[in-house]
Amino acid sequence: MTDWTRSPFEPDIARLRRVPEVEAMLREVCDITGLGFAAIARVTDTHWVACQVLDRIDFGLKAGEELDLKTTICDEIRQCGWHVIIDHASDHPDWRTHHTPAMYGFESYISVPIRRDGEMFGTLCAIDPAPSRQPLALLYPRIQAIADQIAEQLELADDQSRDRQVSTR
Repeated sequence: MTDWTRSPFEPDIARLRRVPEVEAMLREVCDITGLGFAAIARVTDTHWVACQVLDRIDFGLKAGEELDLKTTICDEIRQCGWHVIIDHASDHPDWRTHHTPAMYGFESYISVPIRRDGEMFGTLCAIDPAPSRQPLALLYPRIQAIADQIAEQLELADDQSRDRQVSTR
């Protein structure tokens, strides 16, 4: 576990903590998908850091904590730029032998990229130990729209920070 107050990702974590809508967005992700854990993760070529989380299933991951990047599906999303949706991992031919669902104990998963200025910032993801009760692919457009809203909020926060810096000079 990394202490986020000394992490190079602390500005990203702090920026998201200052956006009051983020908590509501994570609640909406859990509510509409029926999944019990949602997170905004900062994903780079070397790190996966939870910036904000909503944990209704006692998954145990808190904001500022890191997962080993290579144990995450978000690393694959970072490399390809596409979303990943899993309704029932143990019943899916590609996912039932994948290390990530087994390692973290989930059956259902949805993750979409969050892009800022054309670059991938990270992902908006949700998981649950139970199979999804509905086809998550049908919810993809709404989850991607929430990820896009998060990107907009990050850009607004950046603009406001730049404006404050200019006004104090």
